[in-house]
Amino acid sequence: MVVTEMPRLACLRTDGTPPPPPPPCSSAHGPISFLLGGLDSGGHLDLKAQRYGQEFKPTTVATMGVKTRLQVQIKQTQTDLAGVTDSEEHYHSSLDAIRKIVKAEGIEGLYSGINGSLIGVTSTNFAYFYWYSVIRTLYLSSSALPKPPGIVTELSLGAAAGAVAQIFTIPVSVITTRQQTAPKGQKKGLRDTGREVIEGDDGWTGLWRGLKASLVLVVNPAITYGAYQRLREILFAGKANLRPWESFALGALSKALATLVTQPLIVAKVGLQSRPPPARKGRPFKSFLEVMLYIIEHEGPLSLFKGVAPQVAKGVLVQGLLMMTKERSSQLQKVVKTVRPVVVK
Repeated sequence: MVVTEMPRLACLRTDGTPPPPPPPCSSAHGPISFLLGGLDSGGHLDLKAQRYGQEFKPTTVATMGVKTRLQVQIKQTQTDLAGVTDSEEHYHSSLDAIRKIVKAEGIEGLYSGINGSLIGVTSTNFAYFYWYSVIRTLYLSSSALPKPPGIVTELSLGAAAGAVAQIFTIPVSVITTRQQTAPKGQKKGLRDTGREVIEGDDGWTGLWRGLKASLVLVVNPAITYGAYQRLREILFAGKANLRPWESFALGALSKALATLVTQPLIVAKVGLQSRPPPARKGRPFKSFLEVMLYIIEHEGPLSLFKGVAPQVAKGVLVQGLLMMTKERSSQLQKVVKTVRPVVVK
């Protein structure tokens, strides 16, 4: 009869009680699968889109709509507004935006574009998982490539899958952004908004506005993971196992840093996909660089980080929980490897 003997310390907490059951973990692609997920509205590979999908999305559409409105607004001078009759509300903060939106449009104003947002997260997740499976299968089928793929390789495969997924799903993102930023009285349904985009100066290609910025933004998980490893080496040098609060703090901080690095591109992407500011008299931006230069000219360089507070809040909690779970999972895997068969006579 063969039984297994596990180290006592691995089975007990510091107070002598049994540990909680290990958190659910998909091992289809190894521990690195924790770092790879769906894409959020900012173009980031995001675990919660993978794990929680439709369960969380309706509750965060309001927050993301506020974030989008904050990012798309640009302060205009009196000279800019000369001859312009389309006056838009200006928001000073997230709370100010919520208050003014509810006052002008009611609670439903916070949920502008919810249909497009739900369709977007569903289609993006499907496209991401499909292309990740295809790309990873091709990698594993090659005899010339090292196996199993390492961390850098897995992140590269995930970024490639995210980039291909964006090509197929970004039209929904463009339409949703238009719906979220449309003034009261000019809001349209999903189909009519799409038709408005197509009838614009760019024609059908208008549905892919912001694609270049989106392709760049797929590197966000690599930045997050790189920052996590670097911070771990600095703050917890030589420590093999991190406490839950330590891994949570590192995960949250690394996500915040990655968001700060990519925030200007997120703002530029939203500017490309939304209606042009009134001062431009209907002339859309041609590139994300043009959006960034326009924002700097009118509001200064710090305005490239508009909406960063809700963007960071949206990601740090989930990323902190993600890395905490990953560290716990890695520790449990090490324990499993130390299981020794004992022959009982």
